Amino acid sequence: MNNRSNVVRLVSTQGMSREQWLAVRRGGIGSSDAAAAIGLSPYKSALELWLEKTGRKSADDFSQSEAVFWGTTLEAIIANVYANRTGNKVRRVNAVLQHPDHPFMLANLDRAVGADGVLEVKTAGGHSAKFWEDGVPEHYQCQVIHQLAVTGKAWADVAVLIGGQDFRIYRIERDESQIADLIERETLFWGMLESDVQPAVDGSESSGSALAFLYPRDSGIELDCSESAELNALFTRLLQVRADLGELERSESLLRQQLQSAMGEATAARFVGGRISWKCAKDSTRFDMTRFQTDHPDLVNQYQQISPGSRRFLVQVDKPKPQLSPQQQAA
Repeated sequence: MNNRSNVVRLVSTQGMSREQWLAVRRGGIGSSDAAAAIGLSPYKSALELWLEKTGRKSADDFSQSEAVFWGTTLEAIIANVYANRTGNKVRRVNAVLQHPDHPFMLANLDRAVGADGVLEVKTAGGHSAKFWEDGVPEHYQCQVIHQLAVTGKAWADVAVLIGGQDFRIYRIERDESQIADLIERETLFWGMLESDVQPAVDGSESSGSALAFLYPRDSGIELDCSESAELNALFTRLLQVRADLGELERSESLLRQQLQSAMGEATAARFVGGRISWKCAKDSTRFDMTRFQTDHPDLVNQYQQISPGSRRFLVQVDKPKPQLSPQQQAA
């Protein structure tokens, strides 16, 4: 375990502007970056985090979102409720903390608890309750393990308010094997930052967005990948997966239509294990651009905006060449 007296108070956060705080964060891996750095975040890929840390892309600013507003507003209240219900004394740590042996590992704590604990405060919508039934979600566990690694603390409590009225407390004990694994994997990611090596894609929406940001325009060049066994294997696998998806989509469509046929005009149907609803959506309105262009052609250009085109990923399959008979070959 780290000697807590060796934990570095890198910089005070009192009076620090958001821009200054973001600049400090770019200089290391913070606890909220941990899950993305090791590929366990459901929201951000390692590739997108790499783009942000290398300065290629600005981090998305969610500071004005409703979720962030209420999370920030309720943090002190939840911390006080935690203190009242547990009897634990909590205190603010107005500093960015730094691991004594791995200086790229940084942490901001919501609260410290006594001499040996950390408090992480969360808010979640009611629809997120299912993700907390088996304990702290994995990406939040990474955040807390990172904090324990940096601070040397023995345990962390995660206090979460779900749906505005479901208050829960989860305890995460320090586990040296988990911490060692996290440090090893974060060190690999930090090495990619230092050597400017791009992390692998992971199939997530975030990873796809990062690729679109990296390569927004095509060059007009056609690559010949026919000699690459690895890339040809990927292409073959893609074709097979697409064929499988097509078959699954057709099966889903048939099953859906059979159930719709059985329901007829019924609004809903109950089954063992679930329910189907099939009802009319509310009427919607749309802007008739074609008619507007006909009636007011002089106004169209004044209000038109040109958006840059995005790249489309299209797959084309070569048609098999016809087989020639021996007579045709001889001719």
